[in-house]
Amino acid sequence: MDRKTKVGVLLGGMSAERAVSLKSGAAVAGALRRRGWDVVEIDVGRDLPARLVAEGVGAAWLALHGRFGEDGCVQGLCEVMGIPYTGSDVRASAVCMDKTATKRAVADVPGVVMARDVVWRAGDPVPTHLGFPVMVKPPSTGSTIGMTKATTTAELESGLQAALEHGETVLLEEFVAGDEITVAVIEGQALPVVRILPESGFFDYAAKYTKGMTRYEVPAAIDERSARLAQEAAVAAYRAIGCRGLCRADFIVREDGQPVFLEINTLPGMTETSLSPMAAGTVGISFDDLVERILAGATCMTVETH
Repeated sequence: MDRKTKVGVLLGGMSAERAVSLKSGAAVAGALRRRGWDVVEIDVGRDLPARLVAEGVGAAWLALHGRFGEDGCVQGLCEVMGIPYTGSDVRASAVCMDKTATKRAVADVPGVVMARDVVWRAGDPVPTHLGFPVMVKPPSTGSTIGMTKATTTAELESGLQAALEHGETVLLEEFVAGDEITVAVIEGQALPVVRILPESGFFDYAAKYTKGMTRYEVPAAIDERSARLAQEAAVAAYRAIGCRGLCRADFIVREDGQPVFLEINTLPGMTETSLSPMAAGTVGISFDDLVERILAGATCMTVETH
């Protein structure tokens, strides 16, 4: 790929994380233009195939988050159209978009420790055997959308109904107390650990995207062994699922120092203040360098025509 290739930065989209994606895409497009690439920003809708053809896109930089962008749908479209794209392939994207599928995919991977969980469907009895507090999660949303922490049966019932607005099943996880950390992995190599310190104590949507509501430490001021275990687990999960490019794995570090794996994001936020670029910056990888490095990894299957 050279700078004659027209790069389509795919942003916005049709998920609940549209607003975040618009910010990521604008930052990515700016970085590529500063490096001399021919860039077009495409707000993803149902007319995406026609837009890709009309704009003459030769490679797609995916700055999408959530459904119809991070879940394998756009990746599959790019495969069919023969357009190289950034990030993980169809299968890995689909698995990582579903928190339940992710946990099952890495259940037997050495070094990946997870909280106990149960999958609930509408009509099932309300499960209370995990105890309280319990985390109530829609399996296929990001940015903590629809996620709640229940400390009573009444809160659990309310949380289940709220989570059902985002899908047919709900993932219930035993609550793990401790420091929230994240580990970005680029091309199979772990970046420094970032510790997340929300002022409210809960890293929800408001804490993520409201200025001043969360502090970040990078490298994280945590035990060196805990940081190493988290990095090793992040890479192990990344490889087991078959991820590509830049991903970010989230953990809670228990009081005993053990990182407990939560999920992997295959298209993490990419503003200049997002967590993955923040971690990359501590090892000398600038935001523009990171964006261009991700582009260099764009690929799709070779389609044989007859």
